[in-house]
Amino acid sequence: MSSMRFLRQAARSARTFSTSSVARKDLVQDLYIKELKAYKAPPAAKDAHVGVVKAYSLPPAPKAPTLPADLAAELSAYDATEPTKAEAETVAKTSASSEDVGKGADAFLGFLEADVKVAEVHH
Repeated sequence: MSSMRFLRQAARSARTFSTSSVARKDLVQDLYIKELKAYKAPPAAKDAHVGVVKAYSLPPAPKAPTLPADLAAELSAYDATEPTKAEAETVAKTSASSEDVGKGADAFLGFLEADVKVAEVHH
């Protein structure tokens, strides 16, 4: 019977026994904070910006445009040099042929679906 009593008391003492772990300090954090507190920033020079920052100056004010003295002559010269419809069509045809524009969606889709020829590479 004494062994039962011993087991109960051991179980009771095991429940009440707690290990109080000593709060372990983080050595790295303490060292980091110590170094942060000990840091002294180098004194900034009073004219540290000299040579780095450029002086700002306003751009010159734009001048107002002036009308030509003989506006009627200028307009008639412009009308004389205006391209005609035939000239515009020839310019449009040459630019379209050089860029392959205007062949249509079917030609473009056909180009996309065409098999790509891969050149053989010999090593």
